[in-house]
Formats: sequence, structure tokens, C-alpha cells
Amino acid sequence: MLLRAMKRPTRLLALGGLVLAGFLYWKPIGAYMHTKQILQQRQAEVARLQAQNASLQTRIAQAGTGDDLVREARRLGLVKPGEQLFIVRGIQAWRAKHRQAG
Repeated sequence: MLLRAMKRPTRLLALGGLVLAGFLYWKPIGAYMHTKQILQQRQAEVARLQAQNASLQTRIAQAGTGDDLVREARRLGLVKPGEQLFIVRGIQAWRAKHRQAG
């Protein structure tokens, strides 16, 4: 009978210890899960940005050669060092006039 009476407080003490341990681990586990979720979001963002970077690198490699690059730069109004920019207006009217005359 004495042994049975001793087991009951020991069980309650063990149960109390488990509840206390669970309570103490609750916040760190919550913080860990939150951090893990943020990490997964960041990894997905990094993967998306790496894919976008690869796509842009391909576009740069394709556009960086040939007359297309020079033509596009001219269209944007860019000039090479040492060149002088001239803006000519009324080209369409001049072409239309010379087509009728010719």
C-alpha cells in the first residue's frame, strides 16, 4: 500500500515536469517554425531571381553583338564619345514631298 501511495505523487511530478518542459519549448519551437517558413520563402525568391538573372544574361548575350545594339542605341538618342548629335525634324514631310516630285 505504501508503494502504491508513493507512485502517485511521482507520476504527478513527472507529468508536471513534462508540462513544464512543453511550456518552456513552446516559444522556441514556434520561432523555429516561423523562421523555417521565412527561409523557404526566401529560397523560393532566390530561385526565381536566379532564373530571371539567367534569362537576362541570355538577352544581354544576344543583344550585345552586331548592328542591332548600335541601332537601338541610336534610336534611344545615344552617341559615341566624340560624336555630335544632330536632330533633324520633318523627315517624313520631306520624303513625302520628294516621292511626289520623283
